[in-house]
Amino acid sequence: MATLTRVPLVFSSNRVAPAPAASLNHKCNCVASSSPLTRKLPHCSTPSSLSFNPFSSSFPSFSTRQNKGFRRTSLVVASMADLSTVLVTGAAGRTGQIVFKKLKERSDQFVVRGLVRTPESKETIGGADDVFVGDIRDTTTLVPAMQGIDALIILTSAVPRMKPGFDPTKGGRPEFYFEDGAYPEQIDWIGQKNQIDVAKEAGVKQIVLVGSMGGTNPNHPLNSLGNGNILVWKRKAEQYLADSGVPYTIIRAGGLQDRDGGIRELLVGKDDELLQTETKTIARPDVAEVCIQALKFEEAKFKAFDLASKPEGVGNPTKDFKALFSQITTLF
Repeated sequence: MATLTRVPLVFSSNRVAPAPAASLNHKCNCVASSSPLTRKLPHCSTPSSLSFNPFSSSFPSFSTRQNKGFRRTSLVVASMADLSTVLVTGAAGRTGQIVFKKLKERSDQFVVRGLVRTPESKETIGGADDVFVGDIRDTTTLVPAMQGIDALIILTSAVPRMKPGFDPTKGGRPEFYFEDGAYPEQIDWIGQKNQIDVAKEAGVKQIVLVGSMGGTNPNHPLNSLGNGNILVWKRKAEQYLADSGVPYTIIRAGGLQDRDGGIRELLVGKDDELLQTETKTIARPDVAEVCIQALKFEEAKFKAFDLASKPEGVGNPTKDFKALFSQITTLF
């Protein structure tokens, strides 16, 4: 009769031995970023989501090096899923392009999308799949761009056109008009209201709206351009956002200048008080930077403020945006 002999089970040296019980119960004490819009996966050597039994028949065998590669890949996927997705509307405009580009450069914090009005505008900012073409006057065209976003930055605005035939050598003032369908009521009121409504329905966590100083004065010269009352309609959209229940940041920029940013001390104010001073302009890149920084700090939420800057060389360039936002106390 044959004798039954016990043979010890031998595992290949390229297999991973089971972790000691203590390490399987390891708890991570890492702390993630406090900002809900710039969350980052905390560094941890034993994330619980990657724990597995190497002896289970349902899990393939990996070498130690392969397991490390698997862990890195999983962490990258998790980190990508944890980034904040931000939609910039008016992304082909002069300020919108700057915001879009800045967000692109911060791919470790944000996934950016752009919304433009025409296919031609899409090409001006790269023409990639993350740029959507839509009409802010038609909510159905906004839905694809806004699905799954965390934040919305609104930079759309009606633009007055100068009537042809003006000769500056003859004196007088140029006359302006708005194209049909592009009056401030349609763009700055209905268009912005549509964006707020669709974003709210999509579950957006924050909306940053860029407006203009001067809205407290119904007789402001900007309102006379093309008889559009542009600041009146902008102010109405701002009030609608403030009443929407969505966390908001309303930035009422001073006179926009095409200059370098990051080299001036920024000023915040309320109720157009800055218009009574000599500091009532701001560089477009500085406005763009404040838009992005507003996504990173709780101190920027449920705030509305005027924004300008000191002249270059006066004061210290603003670097502490949390402190800047903490100065603001006005809800509208």
